[in-house]
Amino acid sequence: MGTTRARYTLEFKLEAVRLAKTGQSIAATAKILGLSEQTLHNWIKAEQQGRLGGPGSKPVSPEQMEIARLRAENARLRMERDILGKATAYFAKQRD
Repeated sequence: MGTTRARYTLEFKLEAVRLAKTGQSIAATAKILGLSEQTLHNWIKAEQQGRLGGPGSKPVSPEQMEIARLRAENARLRMERDILGKATAYFAKQRD
């Protein structure tokens, strides 16, 4: 049997694109969000062309919007934690 494609809300896609533009590289952002680099690259390209859409035409529930927001926030906080951990290790190494 075939594999099931993941479906992401428009809000999740927009937040992923925003993170990729303001954060680390596309590769790092995609890894944090659990996406392939190509998927994120396609979303960025579609957003620049004004063609980024969500799955189907179903309206997004408030719960789905909250989940997408929390996932994006979680990804941002993980990225910040990783950066702080690396900085801590770097400065601890310099003290020795």
